[in-house]
Amino acid sequence: MNDPIFSLYDEFGPKSVIYIHEPKVGLRAILVVDNVAAGPSIGGLRMAPDVSLEECARLARAMTYKNAAAGLPHGGGKSVIFADPAMEEGAKEELIRAFAHAIEPVTDYIVGPDMGTNETAMAWILDEIGRSVGLPRELGGIPLDEIGATGFGLTSAVEVACDHTGLKLDGARVAIQGFGSVGKHAARFLTGKGAVVVAVADSSGTIRKPGGFDVSQVIAFKNEGGHLADFPDGEKLEREAVVAVECEILVPAARPDVVRADNQGTVKAGLVAPGANIGVTPEAERLLHDRSVLCLPDFISNAGGVICASVEYHGGSEAQALSVIDEKIRGNMREVLQRAAGSGLMPRRAAVAMAEERVRSAMALRRWSS
Repeated sequence: MNDPIFSLYDEFGPKSVIYIHEPKVGLRAILVVDNVAAGPSIGGLRMAPDVSLEECARLARAMTYKNAAAGLPHGGGKSVIFADPAMEEGAKEELIRAFAHAIEPVTDYIVGPDMGTNETAMAWILDEIGRSVGLPRELGGIPLDEIGATGFGLTSAVEVACDHTGLKLDGARVAIQGFGSVGKHAARFLTGKGAVVVAVADSSGTIRKPGGFDVSQVIAFKNEGGHLADFPDGEKLEREAVVAVECEILVPAARPDVVRADNQGTVKAGLVAPGANIGVTPEAERLLHDRSVLCLPDFISNAGGVICASVEYHGGSEAQALSVIDEKIRGNMREVLQRAAGSGLMPRRAAVAMAEERVRSAMALRRWSS
């Protein structure tokens, strides 16, 4: 019982933790199935060189809460591959197909796209084991990255938060950390509501323009493979400088723990709306709350992707997916903020309490708790 993995366990899970190693192709991966009381788990496959068991387990638990809060018939899981997603396409395909083969017997885990993977990767997995979501249109999927499901849902959450706080979204300045599939669409949908994107960041650095960027130009530049540090407009800053930019809304939309105890004091925004999971550490979230900064619970604000995946898995259409995303995220965000206001809890604690109530209810109906 001295194995550190046992520190991960509590009443909700994880149900199983699987280490995967296939030396022939250099595959090193971890799968955490956290809880399946409500149904088979859905969670993304993340690829990065510096992933870890702790990150995978935290993300799997976030998926349990996210799926429960959204009222989906699914539990939470997550998987990670230790590799550079920018590797040559053929090598990446071989690695992901090997991963799919390794998890084929784990029938209570449904794979979705995440950082470093996409619809094409999900097509490879479907071809191997017949079990994935976030598929290309050609395979009957709803390509959640293409339509911007997570960014769309994030905008719904932000609108509810603005109503709650009295912040006017039209004209609000937004800084976005991470300008991949979530960040790009969040920028598109938020500016569609009148917000102004004044800073964006990727792994190469931050660019800032107080008057606001033409988001379509930045998106086109990124889609062509450009690094923001080379974008021909705006002031160039260090990568983490985006956290401290003068703005009303900060959107962490990439790696975990971007806002931490050691840098939360530099946050100028009054609203933090995570587009990625675990982008704000628990301690930073508490300190932000003490400074009257509203930090939306990540598994509420960025649930659009998994809601879309669930609608796809159960045979729904793209139009249905967008309607369900908007309805569920608005409803859950309102309930969380009302619970927090009525109880004096931080929004995250209110959201966790709501999600745990729903998971416990599902567990009570099962012979085996997870």
